[in-house]
Amino acid sequence: PTNLYGPGDNYHPENSHVIPGLIRRFHEAKISQAPKVLIWGTGNPLREFLFVEDMAQASVFVMNLAQSEYERQTQPMLSHINVGFGSDISIKELAQTISDVIGFRGYLEFDPSKPDGSPRKLMDSSRLNALGWSAKVALVDGLKMAYQDFLTQLNHSNAN
Repeated sequence: PTNLYGPGDNYHPENSHVIPGLIRRFHEAKISQAPKVLIWGTGNPLREFLFVEDMAQASVFVMNLAQSEYERQTQPMLSHINVGFGSDISIKELAQTISDVIGFRGYLEFDPSKPDGSPRKLMDSSRLNALGWSAKVALVDGLKMAYQDFLTQLNHSNAN
């Protein structure tokens, strides 16, 4: 699979992936009324993201394929089928979208002295799409659900 996100994610401030990490940072900036959020890198790299429920549905879809169909799509010792959303987004666009979903009203500052990582990560999911499966959850909808999950986890941890 490509980069996954959604309910049950790790929103830890130091060891989370990009989407849950940005959700937490934008939420904390909103609550503290910070004027800006600092984001590592230029914001130019492109990444593909897939909502976890789409990944689960893709897994069930592949498991339910007839063995003969699966074998037509794969080769011995090369049995993987890529699972992705099918399009990518720049880190800058992603950060702005998360900011909008959370309601942060400050500005985004990018730190080009920090590493960008690879310029682009996009899976070729054409084999799975040709079999009839495609992702259903649009990024903004998935981000809204992920933010609700973050708030639930936050409220749960504050209650303990």
